[in-house]
Order: sequence, then C-alpha cells, then structure tokens
Amino acid sequence: MIPPLSALQAFEAIARRKSFALAANELHISASAVSHQVAKLENLLGVRLFERSARGVELTLAGQNYLQRVASALGAINAATEDLRHGVQDTLYVHSSPSFASLWLMPRIAKFAARHPNVSLVMSASHMHSDFQLGQMDIDIRYGLPSWPNLEVEPLFTEKIMPLASPEFIRNHALKHPADLLRVPLIQSSVNVVQWLEWFDQFFSDQRPERMALRFDRAMMSLDAAVQSLGVALESTRIGQSLIDSGRLQPVFDDEMCIEVQAHFIVYPARHASRPEVRSFLAWLREETSPSANSNK
Repeated sequence: MIPPLSALQAFEAIARRKSFALAANELHISASAVSHQVAKLENLLGVRLFERSARGVELTLAGQNYLQRVASALGAINAATEDLRHGVQDTLYVHSSPSFASLWLMPRIAKFAARHPNVSLVMSASHMHSDFQLGQMDIDIRYGLPSWPNLEVEPLFTEKIMPLASPEFIRNHALKHPADLLRVPLIQSSVNVVQWLEWFDQFFSDQRPERMALRFDRAMMSLDAAVQSLGVALESTRIGQSLIDSGRLQPVFDDEMCIEVQAHFIVYPARHASRPEVRSFLAWLREETSPSANSNK
C-alpha cells in the first residue's frame, strides 16, 4: 500500500516547516488543501501524525518515525528526477559515519574523482546506517560490530586503538607508563568499539580510572580535544593518521600497547555490485586500504 504522493509531500512539508500555511505556500496549494491531504493520509494509516495546538504543529511519535523513512524516500525520488532532468548519468551515492568521512575519506576522495571523472559522486554522513530498501544509497561505510544480514559486508582495514595525545601534553605530563594515565584527564568517545576500561584491563589491570574528564559521541571530537591538549584520547591511528603525520598527535606508548580491531566495513546489497560505478569505488577503496598503500604513507 503506497499513499498518494501528494499526501506524502504535504506531510513532509508541514513537518519541515512546522506550519500548514507555510507548507501550502511552498506547494502552491491552499491551506485547506494541505489539511485535507494530511487528513487523508492519517485516515489511510490509521494514526495521528500531528498534534495541533495554539503553539503550532508538532509531530507525534508515530509521525516522527514515519517522517524519518518518508523523507529519505522523497529525497531519493527528487535526486533521481533531478539527475534525469539534467542528463546526469553514472551517479554514485555513498554514505559513511561522520568521523570516517571527515578524517579518512575526504582527504583521499580527490584521487577517486581524478581517476573516475565520469562518476557523479554524492556523499553524505550521519551516525545512522543507510536503509537500502529506500533505494537512495549505493554503498554504506559503517562503524561498529558487524551484524547486517542479507548484505555484503567487507572489512576495510585492521585498526590499532591506542592512547593518543599532543606531543606537548605527553612532554608536560611525563607520560611513560600506563600508570601515568591515572593522573591525567582521559577523553572518551562513547561510540568506540574499544573503551578505556577495556584498555586498562589489558595493559594495567592493577587499577582503573575513576572517571573520564571529557566524553564525546564522535571520534573526530575526541581527537580534536586531544590536539588541544585537553587530555589523552583512546582512538584509531588509522582514523587519526593525518593528525599523527602532521605532528599534532602522537601515540603515547609503543604499538605493543594497542588493541587491534576491524570496525569499519563496506556494506551494500549484492545487486549493487553489478553497477560499474559501485565496482570502481569498491576497487578504489580496496586499493587505498591495502597494506602496501598504508606502508607508503
């Protein structure tokens, strides 16, 4: 059952503008027509999508959940329509986690663009995984523990998770042994697959830190805090490689005190692999993450 497109457009416009009048103006129809479309959609779905009050219009919980799926679908339709109207072919849609996109992918993407100038690359980043059923994304680069059935899942690389800090911070606090970390601020990234307590259990089980000085939900924020000498971050040297190469960060200890993981994965439906653009991007990613490419850095 697919609701009328006009009703879905009215729903999305009202949710975004938080106003029936503004949505009507955007869609070039009357406010009563917008209200009628939403009423039709609510009757069809059997749920209330909006709460109307003197303060304005707010989505119900059901409306919020529905918007998350519908907005993506409408975006996919709009993108496909614009590509067709402007004669754009060979479009590739890639989604990834924000920190990977900012710190690893973007510094390298110019090489892919130079090698494949015919591919129109559309990139996005968020902490939420792409819903391939919506047909909007070709490839998703995900972070975490792999549990994605019915999809092709390929690890990108093995990462070394270890304490990182600015050279000044290491020097000023004379950090030489794991026990030294108990007297300095520790920076925690809540989304990381390896946490500080796990690291201490493996390399200094005698004592654990009582608290974390700073907590973030993005690796790039954790790394930036370490660059600013706010403390020691427990992060991937792969993701923080550019900061290490520039001298703004450095490992606090030798490689013996790292935890190796595979946490970034290329994910896509098997049917997508038949597209030339997808094959080209996958081949480029594999080349960029190969041991030989890393040894040349």
